[in-house]
Amino acid sequence: MAKMNFLDRAIAVISPMRAVKRVAARTALEFLNSGYSQYGASTTKKNMRGWMYYGGSAKEDIEDNIDILRQRSRDAYMGIPTAAAALKTLRTNVVAGGLMPSPQIDAEYLKLTNEQAEALQAQILREFALWADTKICDADRMDNFYQLQQLAFLSYIMSGDVFALLLMKEHPGQPYSLRVRIIEADRVCSPDGYDRLVPCEVKGYKVHSIVQGVETDEDGMVVAYWIYNHHPLSSLANQAGKLEWTRVEAYGSSGRPNVLHVMNRERPGQRRGVPVLAPVLEALKQLGRYTEAEITAAVISAMFTVFIQSATVQTGKPIGEAIPPEQLIDAQDQGSIELGNGAIVALNPGETVEFADPKHPNSGYDAFYSTMVREISSGLEIPPEVLEKQFTQNFSSARGSLNEFWRTCGMQRDWFSDDFCQPIYEALLAEAVARGRIQAPGFFSDPVIRKAYTDCKWNGPARTAMNPSQEVEAAVKRVEAGFSTAEEETAQLTGGDFNRNIRKRVIEAQRKRKVDQISNPLPNGLGEIPPDHSGEEQKGGTGNA
Repeated sequence: MAKMNFLDRAIAVISPMRAVKRVAARTALEFLNSGYSQYGASTTKKNMRGWMYYGGSAKEDIEDNIDILRQRSRDAYMGIPTAAAALKTLRTNVVAGGLMPSPQIDAEYLKLTNEQAEALQAQILREFALWADTKICDADRMDNFYQLQQLAFLSYIMSGDVFALLLMKEHPGQPYSLRVRIIEADRVCSPDGYDRLVPCEVKGYKVHSIVQGVETDEDGMVVAYWIYNHHPLSSLANQAGKLEWTRVEAYGSSGRPNVLHVMNRERPGQRRGVPVLAPVLEALKQLGRYTEAEITAAVISAMFTVFIQSATVQTGKPIGEAIPPEQLIDAQDQGSIELGNGAIVALNPGETVEFADPKHPNSGYDAFYSTMVREISSGLEIPPEVLEKQFTQNFSSARGSLNEFWRTCGMQRDWFSDDFCQPIYEALLAEAVARGRIQAPGFFSDPVIRKAYTDCKWNGPARTAMNPSQEVEAAVKRVEAGFSTAEEETAQLTGGDFNRNIRKRVIEAQRKRKVDQISNPLPNGLGEIPPDHSGEEQKGGTGNA
């Protein structure tokens, strides 16, 4: 509590009430001018009073704006090179040709020997490849499993989220009936376009809450998804006649997921994902406009048109008609005037044409573009060198950028494999066990045993090597010191599988020895001699020994 100073006491002698008000006001200021009220939370500073900071919950801030964000994100991808580069760079470095499964069976818990565990893992990989390497795994019969990964990941980062339905459909010659159908984010929406935040009845179902097509129960758990039978933005939606929403439960009676929702939440209570480009959409659009304006100005500057003013009236074509119709860029607009390459246009007496000198290309364009790319890169967690594919700095800077980007890719890969790859892998393995193609005692009776069988790592593209020799040497030292394993280092350096490599190396070594023996046969008694040579020597009875 503020105390009365000398001036307050002097005023109190004349007007006690005014003195009390002075002390109270000073006390209030002490509380106001504390902590963040002087800085980020200030409402009195001129530079902070114009900040429109009022927000809402995840629904008001995200779900209510998600439709506009999706469409703008896709438009940026299709029309702004920097946006397309950002999304494709993430796709290539996170998924590339597809994340490959590496089964990690818990042999100790299942009481299996190492040889038995390796044999079972090899069998699982063969069965998985039988399904994943064909287009039958796709409900649309367009892509194999690894191509579906690329489609799902690109759609997820472009639209904010993506859905996958796990269907069952038999096919001749294919032992497995699991089918994956990718659903674009727009098709999962609330019936009739209205969210429900209170218990009500929708299409014959009693629901507690539906936000952007995601239905939750009274505890906030996701229980079902509402899927539109057509894409809401498709022109066919209005021509298809009856518009319907299908309610698909998130999980079946056995606990198996029916719908996979690939997304990354930013806030508690959030039900739909935000496009990766959302925080930088404004910067991307402004950069795209500026780039387009610079290109247009540079093209105009490159045109060379001569205007001749004569003393007599000319009968030639007026301005805008000097270019042949087939060469016009905007022939539909009759009011447009276009300049031609090396065109000569005659003017009537008194007519004068003046042009402002645009001085393009602009000398400041490159600096501005680089600054904007750095800002956009920071928002996307993609270093500018990686985004532009220009490693013009020194070795340490390039290596630091790649290492930092590798963290982003690793995080995205873990999220995607957990939401998309692993559930599909578990569903297929369960079908393989149910059909008797893989023997896994206790798989359906004990969830712990099932977890021991289905544990799997998903290896993606290898990290970019700036100095392969040093990185291999460092990997060898980490393995020797016990800081890492040969399997982990193989996945990071080449994206391969160490155990598979060793098996192949054994075969290669055996073949190499046979080739060496054929090329350089050893004398009798000093080593093994190939059968064909030994037979000839025994028949002839002579040799060079």
